[in-house]
Amino acid sequence: METILQVTDLRVSFESKDTIFEAVRGVSFEVKKGETLGIVGESGSGKSVTARSIMRLLPSPPANVKDGKITFLGEDLARKTEKEMESIRGRDISMIFQDPMTSLNPTIRIGKQIAESLIKHQHLSKNDAKQRSIEILKLVGIKDSETRYNQFPHEFSGGMRQRVMIAIALACRPALLIADEPTTALDVTIQAQILNIMRDMQSNFGTSIILITHDLGVVAGMCDRVVVMKKGEVVETGTTEEIFANPKHPYTKQLLNALPRLDEKKKPKRPPLIITNTDIHKPLLDVRSLKLHFDMGKGNYLKAVDDISFTIKHGETLGLVGESGSGKSTTGRAILRLNEPTDGDVLYQGMAVNRLSKSEMKTMRRHMQMIFQDPYSSLNPRLKVLDLIGQALDIHGLATSKSDRKRRVEELLDMVELEPSHAMRYPHEFSGGQRQRIGIARALAVEPKFIVCDEPLSALDVSIQSQVVTLLEDLQHRLGLTYLFIAHDLSMVKHISDRVAVMNAGKIVELAESEELYSNPQHAYTKSLLAAIPIPDPKVEANKKRILMEEDTGQDKYNLLNSELVEVSEGHWVALPKK
Repeated sequence: METILQVTDLRVSFESKDTIFEAVRGVSFEVKKGETLGIVGESGSGKSVTARSIMRLLPSPPANVKDGKITFLGEDLARKTEKEMESIRGRDISMIFQDPMTSLNPTIRIGKQIAESLIKHQHLSKNDAKQRSIEILKLVGIKDSETRYNQFPHEFSGGMRQRVMIAIALACRPALLIADEPTTALDVTIQAQILNIMRDMQSNFGTSIILITHDLGVVAGMCDRVVVMKKGEVVETGTTEEIFANPKHPYTKQLLNALPRLDEKKKPKRPPLIITNTDIHKPLLDVRSLKLHFDMGKGNYLKAVDDISFTIKHGETLGLVGESGSGKSTTGRAILRLNEPTDGDVLYQGMAVNRLSKSEMKTMRRHMQMIFQDPYSSLNPRLKVLDLIGQALDIHGLATSKSDRKRRVEELLDMVELEPSHAMRYPHEFSGGQRQRIGIARALAVEPKFIVCDEPLSALDVSIQSQVVTLLEDLQHRLGLTYLFIAHDLSMVKHISDRVAVMNAGKIVELAESEELYSNPQHAYTKSLLAAIPIPDPKVEANKKRILMEEDTGQDKYNLLNSELVEVSEGHWVALPKK
């Protein structure tokens, strides 16, 4: 098979006045025509720097490609002028970035952003480029593409914007597509649809793909070969089957072991050491007919939370799952009155939280806390950790002196497995996993019994996710905590939760014991979520049914002989095995 890309001994460093940081250290690999190569590793492993080096997109300075060759179709890209690279980018090599919103120009209509590439590289007329762009939008599963052509990026959902990015990347049918974490920010069903589109485009055009990701489930279903990177170096390479069946390097084994699998049995949870309430048979939290509607103007209301009810027992973890826009996070915020509910009741140990005055609610916040999704944006960058955690102690009068405050903060840092010396640092001096530990310490400062964990893992690498989950479980066991665990990673939710509630369009469509929900889902929407989750096993992924795109309701597109087409929510269809 023809080799279209050869990377040999690539070395990239970032240089400032005082320091030189080697981001990529002697990386070598090749990509064959029509194959998909996966590059995996945690943040800081050098994956994205390697990809941007191929495209010559690194800013210089501070980036410096110190050594190595990048041979594409027999030509050394390192020797190309910037003008020559401009003609190669988009035409011969294209790239899909992680965040489509920052990659698309918000002031230019979608259609023009696709047509621009066709006019530049294929010298089409404006009219021909428009027609081709509309065809490409249809190809990537965007219906009513004539209307969509004239819309702006903000008028598209996250999944739709990523489809537009794929349309732009594949408009000129490049020989090589580099996809840098293309589905990280997307829900599991949208992720499955995007990966299906990439497979179809590869099949139709013979495109080679470099897929950069930390999701080994995606790698199992998409890639022919895998390169594993750590701290700027390639530590292992092989076929996907070899890597998953017989990993050689300890780091590869660590990555594979860290990933929770949906097809594995849930480990039994340790009961809490401390039960503070004598009447443990009553629920700690009782949510009754909760509603939260947003006024969209002109008499229109968005029913973000639409009449839901559930209870959470002392020491229990209730998982809350669903796609973006399903109402999960809004539910968590409504329970804590970060958003005021429209109707219904939230009872904490029998007390109606939503009926408390401001001063009463301030006292109640000692019992109910939240861990946020993005640990960086939820921490004030101007404050040291000592004050970030100490603020909560100040508000509730829980420290008698400065020395007592410092001692308590250091105790909390030790509790989340950080050093006492970290108290004197600022948020930017920590990794993502460390920042999330600081967020957990801050939530624990006031000694709450109930914590809403709002997507606390989504910004973290898989091995760091595993560490944070272990920490949360340990804290629950030691302190008798009760969690509402909000996430769209259903594999992780299965392993941390006692029961799981599934939300769709503001409603809870299914609620069951964790193992029962995953082994015997009842609602079609739950089945669609579970079917979309990539399993880190190439053999399992090879036999899985494919999820239909939201806009594709035509049965002729996929082989549905052994399936039935079910509409699980408005405009969202899925192929399920026939009963």
